[in-house]
Amino acid sequence: MKPVHIAIVALLLTVTLAWRSLAVEPAPERLVVLTFDDSVASHATFVAPLLKKHGFGATFFITEGFEFLVDKEHYMTWEQIKALDADGLEIGNHTRKHAGVAKQKPEQLAEDVEFIEQQCAKYGIPKPVSFCYPGYQTSEAAVKLLRERGYQFARAGGARAYDPAMDDPLTLPQAFDGKPASTLEQFKAAVAQAKDGKIAVMTFHGVPDIKHPHVNTDPAKFETYMQHLKDEGCKVIAMRDLAKHLPAKKE
Repeated sequence: MKPVHIAIVALLLTVTLAWRSLAVEPAPERLVVLTFDDSVASHATFVAPLLKKHGFGATFFITEGFEFLVDKEHYMTWEQIKALDADGLEIGNHTRKHAGVAKQKPEQLAEDVEFIEQQCAKYGIPKPVSFCYPGYQTSEAAVKLLRERGYQFARAGGARAYDPAMDDPLTLPQAFDGKPASTLEQFKAAVAQAKDGKIAVMTFHGVPDIKHPHVNTDPAKFETYMQHLKDEGCKVIAMRDLAKHLPAKKE
């Protein structure tokens, strides 16, 4: 490696370490965020009780897309969503229609985001501060809108840990995306990324997800994932709880 390249690498490392030192509270080792998309009924009937058993936090990203309004066998009711909030779990915004933000006009996205906010207010749920991009698609306009509306975090796609020192919290990556073919070894590898100030954000849909089998997670497999977090002594939180690990804002 040429001296100039070594100098650049050293400078980047110095900046990163300095940035982390400004965090309100440095992220501990094995810090994991659990997130669940699409308002699936099993979030209330299976996932939440298991999380409560282990003492884990989590964020549930709510949308009224798909067949939410007519299929209450496979999608939660707002009363169930309110119960998740009452149990200390976070309710996040996944837009009204679950449309890709990159294909929407700014006014359409604003309406979809605001609708979930209004529904939360209607049911006595705090205004969301966490967002999930439908289909993991992002856009500069969407990031701008979310920032203007006071959102602190927004999850996109990817396959790596979130680094508060380097990543924009409004396009933060996921370390694991639960799918039918996902394995415990893959989950363990994602958990192992939660070190050196980095945080493993895990994505799941239904457990099970009957209506969308391509993102289904088998309940028995999910239990092994949660047991691994317990066995490893992981701190498992909701996305909103990442706020304490962001670098302090300069006055």
